[in-house]
Amino acid sequence: MITPDTWQKSSYSGGGQGDACVEIAHYPARIAVRDSKAPARATLTFPVGAFAPFVEFVRAPVDAA
Repeated sequence: MITPDTWQKSSYSGGGQGDACVEIAHYPARIAVRDSKAPARATLTFPVGAFAPFVEFVRAPVDAA
């Protein structure tokens, strides 16, 4: 079960109240991701092995066309 204590904010959450970010929750076999501005809405879940490639893809610069 996901509890409020389970969620961790990104270290890049910005100034102010730090609500311009995503939050993650770790589980043995998966990682859940949610929008910190809308925590009651749906979450994304990834198998543990797929999360790092997802983050690398998101962080990669967009090729200028």
